[in-house]
Amino acid sequence: MDRFSEMEAFATVVDRGGFTDAARKLGLSKSAVSKHVSALEARLGARLLNRTTRRVSPTEIGLAYYDRARRVLCEAGAADALVTSMQSVPSGLLRVSVATDFGVNHLSPVLGQFMAEFPDIKVDMVLDNRYAELISEGFDMAVRIGEMSDSSLRARKVAETRLRMIASPDYLGRVGRPQRIDDLKDHRLLHYSNQSSGNVWRVTAPSGERRQVRSAGWLSVNDGQSLLNATISGLGIAYLPAFLYADAMAQGLVEDAIPDLPVETQAIFAVYPPGRFIQPKVRAFIDFLVEAFGRKGPDNW
Repeated sequence: MDRFSEMEAFATVVDRGGFTDAARKLGLSKSAVSKHVSALEARLGARLLNRTTRRVSPTEIGLAYYDRARRVLCEAGAADALVTSMQSVPSGLLRVSVATDFGVNHLSPVLGQFMAEFPDIKVDMVLDNRYAELISEGFDMAVRIGEMSDSSLRARKVAETRLRMIASPDYLGRVGRPQRIDDLKDHRLLHYSNQSSGNVWRVTAPSGERRQVRSAGWLSVNDGQSLLNATISGLGIAYLPAFLYADAMAQGLVEDAIPDLPVETQAIFAVYPPGRFIQPKVRAFIDFLVEAFGRKGPDNW
């Protein structure tokens, strides 16, 4: 008899309150379960069960052993489930929370490729410019940009994007170009209202000093694309990621507001709830995102 079988038989007897129900649960004969438990007690040199004609209950030592044994059995079950899940074909409904700008401009165009590769996965992509509560709102995962504010979630970096302070040539021609960070107090600043830091820009000066630019903002918008449009229209200076400004900059619609300012890098993460193992459908989607976006440089994202 092996140790694991003895442990499983004993724990099931405790769970079921007797040998008969334990045997039925394990698919064994009552005598076989009794032999497993007797062998365990003999090996340990301790009586683990109080046996009467009417009931079976753990002794004090038996109860302490049961607590440890049940943990071992649960871990073993989780290990089996992990192997099974990793070998299974990714399938089922995948609910993903994505920032509207990133979802519309970058994720939506490649989603068809993912669904063609994994036809057994159905995708429910929810675009929203707020941080959804993954567990309570029933999401399998989310794509998030910037600092991780919820440390309880598991995360994998998908790609990096660059942050630039940008303005239209028209605005800079009319108002003048700021030469240093302190000059921004004399300019109209356009803010993304949903960012966790509020109306604060964290920037690095040419000297390497970390600075914070605080302003109520002449315009605040909770949508990145709308903020870019306002910048292109010459309404002011915005601080945006490359996945929003890259095309506009390539077309000459916007440019660096302070050219010699070091460019900041911001990570793009795939986040998902904590757990013993990652679901195959989630793993498949994250691997796809890394392949689709990770190979592109940060100036494109």
